Amino acid sequence: MIRPACRDDAPAIAAIWNHAIRETTITFNPVEKTASEVADLTENACLIWEDHDRLLGFARYFQFRGGAGYRHTAEHTIMLADTAQARGGGRALMAALCADARDAGMHTMFAGCSAENPGAVRFHAALGFVTVATLPEVGFKFGRWIDLVLMQKRL
Repeated sequence: MIRPACRDDAPAIAAIWNHAIRETTITFNPVEKTASEVADLTENACLIWEDHDRLLGFARYFQFRGGAGYRHTAEHTIMLADTAQARGGGRALMAALCADARDAGMHTMFAGCSAENPGAVRFHAALGFVTVATLPEVGFKFGRWIDLVLMQKRL
């Protein structure tokens, strides 16, 4: 089931996010999220996927860059629990997120994928995202430079 996130979902969302922060390069951020910090993020454009009352993933979107000129352009974050991969929830989350963004007046959605995560690039391509740029060595984590693949979908 896909539904809007609420503040009570914050600890489970933080657990998924923090696992990715600690263990992977799907996010370049090395600083873990607190449940309080995540709770504030659930108040705007954040959806969760749950099955049998267990939160398996989340997705959210936010304005791509600051300023009124970018008010119709969004970027998103999507993360799933390790045990939730390849079960269709990510696709369902993204379909719901893109529909929500379109309904909110967004014209285009960006994905920023770590080049070390080719699965994310394939996932987004299968959903209609197109690679528009690769930004070399813009991320740094685990002692190495990492490229960022920017992908875009017109909503």
